[in-house]
Amino acid sequence: MPPKTLPFTNEQLERILEEHPTPFHIYDEAGIRESARALNKAFDWDIGYKNYFAVKALPNPQVLRILREEGMGADCSSLPELMLAETVGMRGEEIMFTSNGTPASEYEHAKNLHAIINLDDISHINFFERNVGELPPLLSFRYNPGSAREGNVIIGKPEEAKYGLTTGQITEAYKIVKEKGVKHFGLHTMVISNELREDYFIETARMLFSLAAEISEEAGIDFEFINLGGGLGIPYRPEQDALNLEKISWGVKNAKAEFLEPAGLEPKIVTECGRFVTGPHGYLVTKVLHVEHKYRDYVKVDATMANLMRPALYGAYHHITVLGKEDMPEINVYDVTGSLCENNDKFAIQRPLPLIEPGDTLIIHDTGAHGHAMGFNYNGKLRSAELLLREDCSVKQIRRQETPKDYFATLEPL
Repeated sequence: MPPKTLPFTNEQLERILEEHPTPFHIYDEAGIRESARALNKAFDWDIGYKNYFAVKALPNPQVLRILREEGMGADCSSLPELMLAETVGMRGEEIMFTSNGTPASEYEHAKNLHAIINLDDISHINFFERNVGELPPLLSFRYNPGSAREGNVIIGKPEEAKYGLTTGQITEAYKIVKEKGVKHFGLHTMVISNELREDYFIETARMLFSLAAEISEEAGIDFEFINLGGGLGIPYRPEQDALNLEKISWGVKNAKAEFLEPAGLEPKIVTECGRFVTGPHGYLVTKVLHVEHKYRDYVKVDATMANLMRPALYGAYHHITVLGKEDMPEINVYDVTGSLCENNDKFAIQRPLPLIEPGDTLIIHDTGAHGHAMGFNYNGKLRSAELLLREDCSVKQIRRQETPKDYFATLEPL
């Protein structure tokens, strides 16, 4: 089993711990840039290719600035996410706004930014006109293939999902907006999350390209872009293999030649990957407070699922390194838990680990996406700081730790 690696030495982390109290998330800038460049390189055969980083994965402007420098845009789904993209200077077609159950004010803000708006339902056409005004000149729709595609535990079966237009609605939607004056069109889908099967993405591309050709012929429109969505997975477990980007790219390129070129369509290919770009390059660092022996042995740390809820929400695996004990035998079995008044507040269940003692430091791997971002304040827990390990090995705090004053700030006085 190949070991999980860290971007810092034990000595570096000890120095960081002297200045920054646990728990905290720390992100590796060099690793993030490397993943961004690998994704861009894989699709460099498509002149217009762009990845719109899913802001929900890691909503921090310091990270968005790095990704903009690497040529990426922002995939936004709410007003604050649009504002984060604005903060780093993104405007116009640098922003893809894909949301659901959307308030009119958020559509209006996206329109004012000249962002690409990706509608989630056919009824949103009239909603937009009634509450916001004239439709933008470029418009996209999100497609839900229903039972034609399988899903997974994170997004669920497409036919049970709340997202996107059905097969029976999608062509009609383009006909309607064309008649209303829209001149430029995009097509989008997102049917799975954290997927490690390359063939799934290739088949998704084939499905969308075939659909685009059918819509183009029936509705008499061209497509400026086709958004293949995100969902590129990362190997959370040491024994898992990373995705072969070259295989995916080759399959998408061939599918484009098979379905789009005969139809005279030359849309740009875009994606909205978040986890693939930042996920492997984040780490939750936490201290052991107690080791308890009940019916099981428990390691209780100062982080909780308020800092990382993927294990509790999805039963997800996150690898754990015990600082300074990397070479010790993993002959002790623990549940690694936080202190919330919820029994599913666990980072690992019956996990073989080295002998752990109070005061040990645990590094929880692969928290660079949907980690800090999914935090909350249940039980009055305060959200942790975020740090950036820069390319010169210096460390910058990019979000401070919450304080009790923050927790009470939104309450009206008695």
